[in-house]
Amino acid sequence: MDMGSDFDRLLFFEHARKTAEVNYAKSPLDADNLTRWGGALIELSQFQGPADSKKMLTEAISKLEEALTINPNKHDAMWCMANAYTTQAFMIPDLEEAKVYFQKAADYFRQAVEEDPSNELYKKSLEVAAKAPELHAEIHKHPVGQQVIGGGASSSSQSTKTSTKKKKSNDLKYDAMGWIILGIGILVWLGYSKNHMPPPPPPR
Repeated sequence: MDMGSDFDRLLFFEHARKTAEVNYAKSPLDADNLTRWGGALIELSQFQGPADSKKMLTEAISKLEEALTINPNKHDAMWCMANAYTTQAFMIPDLEEAKVYFQKAADYFRQAVEEDPSNELYKKSLEVAAKAPELHAEIHKHPVGQQVIGGGASSSSQSTKTSTKKKKSNDLKYDAMGWIILGIGILVWLGYSKNHMPPPPPPR
């Protein structure tokens, strides 16, 4: 399935969420299904306003905890859990409060790597997690739309420096968030491919 556009992604993960819900009614102890459900909720949270996004992330964590209760060594559930905590942390403006979530995320990333040491995505995620608090500080220090106020010739060079700094910060932000979104997308998509699921019906 081509998940090139946001709309395609939204349709795909909404279908994945609904399918997981149906499967859960039939087989509540299926840790793979619970992991896919949690992953779909994390993806869907990206399309919501702040309140609904937090609610979806809390639900995702609940599904992933359930999966880990059934199978404590399930590394893909650990990895998804880490991503849920990372996403939550970036939504909290206060760095000290966010650090609690970043630490939980790092712990889950580390556990996922320990369970599956050859997984490059897990290793990369653990590396990115170490930079997360610094990235958080950059993002919340330069909110979108903030402008540099200055006078005379210096304001031009100051603006250039600031925009270069912002560009680097944004590049780092999108690099980190890109890994998270891409990884969860791949995980959920592969999970469904494995089960030979039919594609979602086309929109009418």
